[in-house]
Amino acid sequence: MLDAFSRVVEQSDRQGAYLSDDQINALSAIVGDSNKRLDVVNRLTSNASAITANAYRALVAEQPNVFGPGGACFHHRNQAACIRDLGFILRYVTYSVLTGDASTMDDRCLNGLRETYQALGTPGSTVASGIGKMKDAAIAIANDSNGITRGDCSNLISELASYFDRAAAAVA
Repeated sequence: MLDAFSRVVEQSDRQGAYLSDDQINALSAIVGDSNKRLDVVNRLTSNASAITANAYRALVAEQPNVFGPGGACFHHRNQAACIRDLGFILRYVTYSVLTGDASTMDDRCLNGLRETYQALGTPGSTVASGIGKMKDAAIAIANDSNGITRGDCSNLISELASYFDRAAAAVA
């Protein structure tokens, strides 16, 4: 796993070049936004159980055929696995927000996930819908301006959304 700093240094080192002004400015922006990143990660981590449980409940209500008798996620074991997997995805989204990089999420969470769901007979679109529900909740929590570092967070919120979109696309 490379954080944004290590990735830039590695790229420059491969080229045998000094960091460019654009690279330095981009890294400076990451430092400037670090407290905001920590605020978002802390909020998502503190609310992880509610985010996943509420997404799961909404998913069951939206798609009862998948969770009812004869559905792919009918048994308690499958339902517990669904909640667990949503939690894993949320955890890796928080790692991505913290580092400003999705490579760990790609390598350790999303790689092969679609194939796993296909093998289990779980509709990827259902999982993607659950991820979308977590995204909506996470953005609402992250956008709450009470008790966090002040400033424009629109780029960070957009980045957060992109990690959920990436996860949803990986399973759909």
